[in-house]
Amino acid sequence: MKIIIMNIKKFTIYLVIVSLILTAALVRDSRAARIKDLVGFEGVRSNHLIGYGLIVGLKGTGDTTSTQFMMKSLGEALARLGISGDSQSFKVKNVAAVMVTAELPAFARQGSHLDVVISSIGDAKSLQGGTLLMTPLKAANQEVYAVAQGPISIGGFSVESNETAIQQNHPTVGRISSGALVEKEVDLQLADMKELNISLNEPDFTTALRITNKINDVLNGNYADAIDSGSVNVKIPNQFTSRIVQLISRIETLEVKPDAMAKVILNERTGTIVMGSEVKIAPVAVAHGNLTIQVTTEYEVSQPNPFATGDTRVVPKTSILADTGEEGSLALVEGVSIGELVRALNELGVTPRDLIAIIQAIKSAGALQAVIEIT
Repeated sequence: MKIIIMNIKKFTIYLVIVSLILTAALVRDSRAARIKDLVGFEGVRSNHLIGYGLIVGLKGTGDTTSTQFMMKSLGEALARLGISGDSQSFKVKNVAAVMVTAELPAFARQGSHLDVVISSIGDAKSLQGGTLLMTPLKAANQEVYAVAQGPISIGGFSVESNETAIQQNHPTVGRISSGALVEKEVDLQLADMKELNISLNEPDFTTALRITNKINDVLNGNYADAIDSGSVNVKIPNQFTSRIVQLISRIETLEVKPDAMAKVILNERTGTIVMGSEVKIAPVAVAHGNLTIQVTTEYEVSQPNPFATGDTRVVPKTSILADTGEEGSLALVEGVSIGELVRALNELGVTPRDLIAIIQAIKSAGALQAVIEIT
């Protein structure tokens, strides 16, 4: 029995060690991201589609007769079916005018299905139980790329009785899964491409250069060139002339450490503060109410041991001192980042709104090397 217990203990220790190793590896590479998540390829994108249609089959919750454009549309729809009549004489409550929107993905083929979203534009109370009539969906060039039709799901309900109403979700917006059929394809042929143009989601010169270097290292040549902070041009190597998909897939899976501007996001309504790890604070002193903050920097000389290789350097040592004037409320944090300042202030019970005021004051004093964005 003792042998089994020892084996279990050893196995547990082994699992803990493996977990620590894996965790360390994840932390080490946590800031690296796939190029796929940082960029988009020119031409490979979705397109917005929009259309105007009619919903029928509602249970008295449609547009009223005061919605003139719905009445006119209903008359035109009936006329196309060979039914004539004066639209002004219609007395219907089961019809609603709606806008239909969808996203046409890149390389969508004829017969592919798209999800559509239906939104009421009249005074209908609910689209529950309705059916969308055949609606052409157009792109920005006014050409029809898909046609939508089918029963609507609103994912909720709205009930009224004796001046009492119960509502769940939004009853005037619905959805049809796979409710549109693609009728026309977007003309994009990868085989005809001689080069790839990559657009960064967040333009940055350093990130663009890192992507360029990474692609050149993998392709063993100078095929990639950073045009500016937001775009990288890649010439297609001869071995990938007829294998563009394989080249794009290989580029997408490469990992690059993105760079970003030091920024602090402040939300005064909720007291939320979000900051990056690159935000730094210069020596500064702040007095806020009965709270005193002092950031100081001392320079120490680092000298190598005798007969050792190395240079004598001056190393800055920064400390943050925060005091509320009360006994036992002193916090000392070593470091130069605003994150450490915020942690020191949190230990003193400073409110988020006071934190925002302090950070803005430090920025005004020129001691905060970051962009402040207030939302």
